[in-house]
Amino acid sequence: MIGTPLAIDIQTQPALDSPDRDELLTTVESYRREASAKLTSDRRAALGQFLTPRPIASLMAQMFFVKTEKLRLLDPGAGVGSLTAAVTSALCRRPSPPQEFHAVAYEIDSKLVGDLERTMVECAKACEDHGIRFSCEVHHADFIAAGADLLHEQGLFGSAGAFFDAAIVNPPYMKFRADSRLRRLLRETGIETSNMYTAFVWLALKLLSPSGELVCITPRSFCNGPYFTPFRRFLTATARLRRIHIFESRKKAFADDDVLQENIIMHAHKGVHQGKVVLTKSDGPSLDDVCEREVDHCRVVRRDDHMAMLHIALDELDDRVTRQVTALPATLDDLGLSVSTGRVVDFRATHLLRSQNERGTVPLIYPVHFENGFIRWPSERFKKAQAISVDAAHEGLLLPLGYYVLTKRFSAKEQPRRIMAAISDPQRVPCKQIAFENHVNYFHHGGRGLSPELAKGLAVFLNSGLVDLYFRQFNGHTQVNATDLRALRYPSFERLVGLGRDIGDTMPHEEVIDKLVRERIFDMARKTRRDPVLGKRVIKQALAILKAIGVPRAQQNERSALALLGLADMKPNSSWSDAAAPLRGITELMDYFRDYFGKKYAPNTRETVRRFTVHQFVQMGIVIANPDDPARAVNSPDNRYQLDPAALKLLRTFSTPEWDSALCAYLTTSTAIRRLTPDERPMCEIPVTLPDGTQLSLSAGGQNPLAKKVIEDFCSRFTPGGTLVYVGDAGDKWKHCDVEYLARLGVTVDEHGKMPDLVVHYTAKNWLVLIEAVTSHGPVNLKRLNELRSLFGGSQAGLVFVTAFMTRRELLKYLGEIAWETEVWVAESPTHMIHFNGERFLGPYQ
Repeated sequence: MIGTPLAIDIQTQPALDSPDRDELLTTVESYRREASAKLTSDRRAALGQFLTPRPIASLMAQMFFVKTEKLRLLDPGAGVGSLTAAVTSALCRRPSPPQEFHAVAYEIDSKLVGDLERTMVECAKACEDHGIRFSCEVHHADFIAAGADLLHEQGLFGSAGAFFDAAIVNPPYMKFRADSRLRRLLRETGIETSNMYTAFVWLALKLLSPSGELVCITPRSFCNGPYFTPFRRFLTATARLRRIHIFESRKKAFADDDVLQENIIMHAHKGVHQGKVVLTKSDGPSLDDVCEREVDHCRVVRRDDHMAMLHIALDELDDRVTRQVTALPATLDDLGLSVSTGRVVDFRATHLLRSQNERGTVPLIYPVHFENGFIRWPSERFKKAQAISVDAAHEGLLLPLGYYVLTKRFSAKEQPRRIMAAISDPQRVPCKQIAFENHVNYFHHGGRGLSPELAKGLAVFLNSGLVDLYFRQFNGHTQVNATDLRALRYPSFERLVGLGRDIGDTMPHEEVIDKLVRERIFDMARKTRRDPVLGKRVIKQALAILKAIGVPRAQQNERSALALLGLADMKPNSSWSDAAAPLRGITELMDYFRDYFGKKYAPNTRETVRRFTVHQFVQMGIVIANPDDPARAVNSPDNRYQLDPAALKLLRTFSTPEWDSALCAYLTTSTAIRRLTPDERPMCEIPVTLPDGTQLSLSAGGQNPLAKKVIEDFCSRFTPGGTLVYVGDAGDKWKHCDVEYLARLGVTVDEHGKMPDLVVHYTAKNWLVLIEAVTSHGPVNLKRLNELRSLFGGSQAGLVFVTAFMTRRELLKYLGEIAWETEVWVAESPTHMIHFNGERFLGPYQ
């Protein structure tokens, strides 16, 4: 039984007065927000649910070209119906809308079906006002099972697929087991995937008519890797990619839900010959600052690529990267090399691991042993076993000592490079054999080491900015698979060896690496004005300058960095010491973006550049408006802008020893730099008195009002005399952190670790109290409990886990998630504590 359709079938004439076109979306967005607030993090994780925000839904709906008098729309995993509502709104705004619109929505979560039905009623009202006959089906059912049934009913090779004219999809983000019922159903329909989001998109494509259209938002991870090869092959063989949209910020697409994956919107047209693909990018879901580029389909998916990986070169600099790398002459086979994943899976070989290097053991290399481009073993800061015992039964885990090139399989999102390579030098790790843990990939020659020159040259090439930029075009996550490394093109053997001869006992700085690669590999002795690596680097430098000056967060983006470069006359091959101050208008700036950095913004972005970048620069005194004619009208098309002399003087010191002192002087003497936030800092800070009586200021917003109450009310009652060791400010993660104090307790702070909101050492009992202040983030549930135990695993003090809430109403939202063996404190009842597992009160359980 698929589900019971909701009967809404309205036939009307056009209304004389149409309502506000955004009324439908405003109403449905309120449903979404209400529903999201009720979804616990555990339920969201179990179902992979991330409800589509209104701006994303509107952006997706506007991509459809489909024009037919009778439109059938599929919305699988519909949530509260935001996507169907967005399509309805877009259809109602068309000069010639369809006569009939039939929407079919599937939703498995019973908590959302009621809101979904309410949305369909609102869609019916909107269609009624525009003379569209609306009907719908709401199925409270699993889309995969239901879709598989639909295909079987029609026959896999009969009229299958002739169901829908369009599909709009925000699928669940989760995996399922190889032996699950859903996996079996998918196999029976010819779908082979272990990921729910690709299963939804694949199945939706099968259910489209021969010329149907699909728009979906998914993680970018499907663009590469062996796991998604069958999906990519089906996608590119079945449909034409029309548009791919990337978000510059990982955090803005699903900001309410803390989704940090890199998301991609894809528009595909089934059964249409391949042609041009429009590649677009924006900082967030708004269309105000879209950078766009049109390319041939074969530039996105190469005809000779049997893995059908998607390469997304969003600008001319990216395209130059692609051209340079794909023109390299060699594959790994040509070089006689192989790349493999480390053979030792430590949790499966615990009986072989040893904490120290002793007789009968060999070094075990982890990613932590990467240091400045070489392997340093052992590591004093690594707590795990770093050696593995040798016996005849496990010889297959070991390799003969030699020169190997290693890369990390995983990198943190904050790290500047995805591929990080290091050389395992036998002179630095003296032994007869060596072992590599599963979190590293290693390059080898038939299971043996490389020559020193080849190893050094290969490591330098892999650490180059060119390789990093190329890799990011098809890799949207932080994992580097051996398959990805095999897919790369490489310089010739002779060039790599020649490059390696230039390397001594230390890995050069990244700028030196890029210079060596440019000169030794590509024979580019002189810098070109459109060098992609230099271009990307100078954009990052401009962004770093804006952050250092303190421009508002809304101007800390690529568009503003490009504007600064244009106003400073900085090209990819320019030095900041040569920065200038030409007089330029907005159109001239946008031409500059295009000509020197390959960034082609949509024409309607001109006003965005003026209103949301240059205007703020003027307010802050970084830029002067119309120095040639101060009387020029504000709205004049002839407005011109120029860097302020003081700002120009500062820019010329960037990347020099004088930068820090020049920046300090500029921020001290420039009164205009604070115009955007007059007296904002003291007004918007929360004064907090620490347990020892000292004062601390926290920024307004986030969890900080609750953090203040924890410090002043909780600590005084339950950890009197304690030491506040760490406070994570909503605007500054490391607002207050005594690293040395934590180290004395045996805790090593990891800058990439997800710290709790507050850490208090209750010295009277030697307890380390870890406190989560719940506002936008969740409580200490089982997952968070395990994370904190791991992060503070070396603590010599007993660990106490506390979740703090502002009110009991907030507590009720998360009551079912809170882990046993933890405590709960509510600010509105500050003298009380709730103990989950009451065998003891406020104390460590281990």
